[in-house]
Amino acid sequence: MILVAVGANLDSMYGSPLNACQQAVRLLADEKMEVLSLSRWYETAPVPMSDQPWYVNGVALVQSSLSAEECLSGLHRIEDRMGRVRTVVNAPRVIDLDLLAHGGDVRENASLSLPHPRLQERAFVLYPLRDVAPDWVHPRLGLSVDQMMVSLPPDQQIRPLLHD
Repeated sequence: MILVAVGANLDSMYGSPLNACQQAVRLLADEKMEVLSLSRWYETAPVPMSDQPWYVNGVALVQSSLSAEECLSGLHRIEDRMGRVRTVVNAPRVIDLDLLAHGGDVRENASLSLPHPRLQERAFVLYPLRDVAPDWVHPRLGLSVDQMMVSLPPDQQIRPLLHD
């Protein structure tokens, strides 16, 4: 099971943040990642709280024969192609793609941490993750998605995005 987080909070050449997120999901196929399931889209307040625009966030469950490193490289190529410029940590962005999990891989090195660090602390990850993989268990913590959601900080604002 490969899980990819998708988010944006700035308009881009693709239009709204929602349009950019939808385009990023389409581009996964170009990087040999087949989308099996896609969560609902959510509007989420920035974490940590700031005066940035709210984000659009979702999670895709994908299938691929690529290694975790190859998947991560593919996600970075999509971000580059879509105009992402990396500046400071937690800066607003036209697109953000994160490799949350790659099978049951557990690793921590300079280039890749799996599962993604702090995913258990982020409503913008856990709510859409529950949509596509409600039975997923964090391989390090041994906790289900629902168990992690119980411990979320209460100040994280999230709501389903209603769109046509």
